[in-house]
Amino acid sequence: MTSPVWHPFTQHALTPDAAMVTGGEGAWLETDKGRLLDAISSWWVITHGHRHPRIIEAIKQQAGQLDQVIFAGFTHRPAEDLARGLIEIAPKGLAHVFYSDSGSTAVEVGLKMALGFWRNKGKDRTRIIALEHAYHGDTVGTMSAGARGVFNAAYDPLLFDVARLPFPSPGREQETLDALKILARDTAALIVEPLVLGAGGMMMYSPIILRAMATICHRAGALLIVDEVMTGFGRTGTLFACKQAGITPDILCLAKGLSGGSLPLAATLCMPEIFDAHYSTDRSRTFFHSSSFTANPIACAAGRANLEIWRDEPVRQRIAALAALQEDAIAPFRADPRFGDVRRTGTIAALDLNVPDPGYLAGLGPELARFFQGRGVLLRPLGNTIYVMPPYCVTAAELGLIYDAIGEAAAKFA
Repeated sequence: MTSPVWHPFTQHALTPDAAMVTGGEGAWLETDKGRLLDAISSWWVITHGHRHPRIIEAIKQQAGQLDQVIFAGFTHRPAEDLARGLIEIAPKGLAHVFYSDSGSTAVEVGLKMALGFWRNKGKDRTRIIALEHAYHGDTVGTMSAGARGVFNAAYDPLLFDVARLPFPSPGREQETLDALKILARDTAALIVEPLVLGAGGMMMYSPIILRAMATICHRAGALLIVDEVMTGFGRTGTLFACKQAGITPDILCLAKGLSGGSLPLAATLCMPEIFDAHYSTDRSRTFFHSSSFTANPIACAAGRANLEIWRDEPVRQRIAALAALQEDAIAPFRADPRFGDVRRTGTIAALDLNVPDPGYLAGLGPELARFFQGRGVLLRPLGNTIYVMPPYCVTAAELGLIYDAIGEAAAKFA
């Protein structure tokens, strides 16, 4: 019987049968076709491993007390505790937390905060700047901030214009900074994925460049929005990637690992000035954004449990150990002519398979995904870019299975 489900980022004419997932624990998923090692953290969300017992227990307890309540004019303890916990661990100076449901909405909220800030200040600053190859989500605002291409070509009539900076690849860093110096004048905000551009191809750049971009924005009076939806909660080696640059953005967007990957939850943190620009007896200056499930108590309880795990367990040591394992695992591929641009930032490793047709829409990506699944590994390459982003509980032996499969793939496809 054909399923009625329409899956995301899936061409059903080429992928008719989805694997039925029946369970998960640690770094592994159970499916109707066998076990799969989750080498991409189920689309970058699972941090500590599937079904971490403390998060699952928090979900159970909260579900027995309060499942959902309107968040306009009401609050609850999980949301209050989580917000205070986030402010404690976030870059110093961020003071307010606005909840939403996904990475796209966290960024959409950030963009609206920036535009509302300038409007309420009586300043005509509406331009948004983004990096070349950026991806910030699939809502209209976040598609506008993302790179134009196959992901959003059909929706172009909906999108607003965004100024683009060249990606600061090696040798082009100064070009990026010089372009920003010009564009930042009279700009509302620059939005960046810090250190690693995810869906754009796991492209990586230096904390020094991130810090320089922040400095330019500050001098020009432009706001800085940092999209840590993917990079946050340890992926780049530190709790937040922007900490490696020693910066505090005006707006910080979080999701994915916020709940440990267990439930949809997002948060947009901002500096006091952003909140204050909306604080008024004039109701027209209200921040007009919400969703029905803003600050869902069960999701917030999972987020609170996640912060407790970071506080009580040696998560940072696990991340450092995984980063070292990733470096050891990819090292042999640096001298392998079948691969190019072998790279790593924190726990994220990526390498490009040298093939004649490397584009995202080439058949190679889906072929590679099927190949890896046949070897018991969940990898979802971005065209010819193979990336490894496992949960922090993965072992050296499990990581070895992943890279053995990558080596086999090179023998077959390169």
